Amino acid sequence: MTTKSAAAATRATVYGYPRQGQGRELKKAVEGYWKGTVTADALQETAVGLRRKNWAQLAGAGVLEVPTGDFSLYDHVLDTTVAVGAIPPRHRDAVEMDALDGYFAMARGTQEVAPLEMTKWFDTNYHYLVPELGPDTVFTANPAKAVGEFREALALGHTARPVLVGPLTYLLLAKPAPGVAEDFQPITLLDRLLPVYAQLLADLKAAGAAWVQLDEPALVQDRTPAELNAVARAYRELGGLADRPKLLVASYFDRLGEALPVLAKAPVEGLALDFTGPAAANLDDLAAVGGLPGKRLVAGVVDGRNIWINDLEKSLATLATLLGLAERVDVAPSCSLLHVPLDAAAERDVDPQILRWLAFAQQKAREVALLARGLREGTGAIAADLAANRADLASRANSPITHDPAVRARTAAVTDADARRAQAYPQRAEAQRARLGLPLLPTTTIGSFPQTSELRVARADLTAGRIDAAAYRERMETEVREVIAFQEKAGLDVLVHGEPERNDMVQYFAEQLTGYLATRHGWVQSYGTRYVRPPVLAGDISRPHPMTVDWFRYAQGLTDRPVKGMLTGPVTMLAWSFVRDDQPLGDTARQVALALRDEVTDLEAAGAAVVQVDEPALRETLPLRAADRPAYLAWATESFRLATSGVRADTQIHTHMCYAEFGAIMTAIDELDADVISLEATRSHMEVAGELAGAGYPREVGPGVWDIHSPRVPSTEEAVELLRAGLAAIPAERLWVNPDCGLKTRGWTETRASLDSLVGAARRLRAELAG
Repeated sequence: MTTKSAAAATRATVYGYPRQGQGRELKKAVEGYWKGTVTADALQETAVGLRRKNWAQLAGAGVLEVPTGDFSLYDHVLDTTVAVGAIPPRHRDAVEMDALDGYFAMARGTQEVAPLEMTKWFDTNYHYLVPELGPDTVFTANPAKAVGEFREALALGHTARPVLVGPLTYLLLAKPAPGVAEDFQPITLLDRLLPVYAQLLADLKAAGAAWVQLDEPALVQDRTPAELNAVARAYRELGGLADRPKLLVASYFDRLGEALPVLAKAPVEGLALDFTGPAAANLDDLAAVGGLPGKRLVAGVVDGRNIWINDLEKSLATLATLLGLAERVDVAPSCSLLHVPLDAAAERDVDPQILRWLAFAQQKAREVALLARGLREGTGAIAADLAANRADLASRANSPITHDPAVRARTAAVTDADARRAQAYPQRAEAQRARLGLPLLPTTTIGSFPQTSELRVARADLTAGRIDAAAYRERMETEVREVIAFQEKAGLDVLVHGEPERNDMVQYFAEQLTGYLATRHGWVQSYGTRYVRPPVLAGDISRPHPMTVDWFRYAQGLTDRPVKGMLTGPVTMLAWSFVRDDQPLGDTARQVALALRDEVTDLEAAGAAVVQVDEPALRETLPLRAADRPAYLAWATESFRLATSGVRADTQIHTHMCYAEFGAIMTAIDELDADVISLEATRSHMEVAGELAGAGYPREVGPGVWDIHSPRVPSTEEAVELLRAGLAAIPAERLWVNPDCGLKTRGWTETRASLDSLVGAARRLRAELAG
């Protein structure tokens, strides 16, 4: 096919779209269902309405092939578990009794059964529910959701493409079920799973689907020869089916690498590739394998994970090159738009000039449609748009927001010594134990306490001007007094002030640092009904004034027990923001680290004996390719040490991480040189304690014993059992007792009961150890 005819066929598409609605209608409906105030029918009506709006927005922007099946009430990987019938045995009765309640039981657990484990979706801040599989797993096709949502779109007159998590990615993301040998490899179930996918494909074709998208992002990671052989076998089998739609195999988040020639040769009709960031290498790799003759290429040239406008002329140049490498080239974002907010136009408080630099999901849909039109009709057809885009890009590049000479001079002056504690850990540990005087198995929490409706109302009243700053401060101080008093009564050893004044662990600090922008409506799904508003890291970073010191002083003045100073670490400040893309991430991290260093030293000067600097995003930001990881870990660990190394030996530095696979970063965890690290461990059954022990980790550890992302209250016996597992790996002198994560999303009733279990377990084991 000629380049000209390939361009003539070009259309715009997307892989997926935000689910929540402009007003987070989905969150409200799902949580209302859990509370019993919204019926199942009303919940489904809300979902239908949101899907209808999403497709209409896409079509209105010029995206004429819309995705279906990407919408989810909780998580698309959990939806796949339902679609292939891989329901864990402990959840089968609930699913059979009521499919919707059983679905949510797998996601959240009940008082009787634990939920599925939750972890990060590749290197994003989205969390998925991990499939549990074993040698006895039996797969059964359940096409209801996939077929039903496709038919909805079809009935509305849309050209629709169903989206499923691909079979390789599903198995590669899975873990051995409880009771199954740890060395069991779910990928060995591929031959058992493929007939189920064949049935799903046949059902979708029967419903009228011309194309089906199979998402295989796991193939952008380093894969073994055996796994690549499995890829070839899977798509040879699926591609050879007589009764199926055309197949589009989608990859994103990085370059496809070794899997590219495998998929290029497979009997599928199309590939979707990411051409942004490190995945830009896909362009040369695609040329090296001879392109995709006779096949469709969906080119992800618009960054689907960040919020900056696209460089349209640069993207058009990439697309022009790609036209010669495939039968047909379509234009898309680099991945699902699930990872960005819905509409930048809703941000009325952002400076209009800066607003022109931003592109959320709706704007990105228009960008891909514009690029497709430019490819079809020539750049003359979009000349005015290209001129406006050039002006907006120049405005950002030349803005004083993006360049602060004082910040850059301070960053350039940093030395290696600035990022190292003056004393080695053994000397620090001795000084800290003498200063703190804590018992064996000291108890603490991670930082936040329940954000009640009263606190949210007070924050909204302050924003709306219904109360003044003094009244707001009084309300927050009342909450801090209650939280401190509760912790003393509960018997916790190291306290926190509860963070009632904080809207979000990143946004709170971003609003007080120069160089950041906050949004009002920029909600992005983190997991289930948990949505966050990542701030926008637009320029050079500095700290104009202390951010937490007054709150620490107030809380510490209420108790003789140590109160932790609580901060968010530099890597997480980047990872949970929309970071600037005009300089290396390491440079930005160093700027944030220096601002936090000032805060840490001010907290110490105010009397803080313990300062916690949370880095839950350290693992999630790890590059997907092993070759790219050393450079990342070098600047990531340096930035943490730079933030925390300016304190005395007897000041104890804590850090916290949660919901990730930590095995790949054990060396980096050691390189942080924190005195105490707390980590999620409940859903993974204290697995991380063994990993730390196996790696020879020498410092103190708090593996969680309460899964705070589930409403169930753990018993004292459950907490004791988990702590015994922890003690089998970590000496009591180095083991802390704490929840998995902060308590912001929990209610006070379950918080009181769960912390009673936690403290009770610590006391019981202390007594046993003393006896």
